[in-house]
Amino acid sequence: MKTAFYVEYQNKQAEESEIVNRIKDAWLGEGRLIKEIKTLNIYFKPEENACYYTINDDIQGKLDLFA
Repeated sequence: MKTAFYVEYQNKQAEESEIVNRIKDAWLGEGRLIKEIKTLNIYFKPEENACYYTINDDIQGKLDLFA
């Protein structure tokens, strides 16, 4: 089954894969490897225009969604 998940807020849209890829890019930018990611949890807060995330239930970060 192929699925697509979109976040829409105030006439702006982001696809799940775009959000995940931006988080992975941030991870790589810290000198880490993608294969080190075992779990990724993403929390969308529309009122802050941001996604908060945890990687491997340990590393936390924030992504400005609609920059």
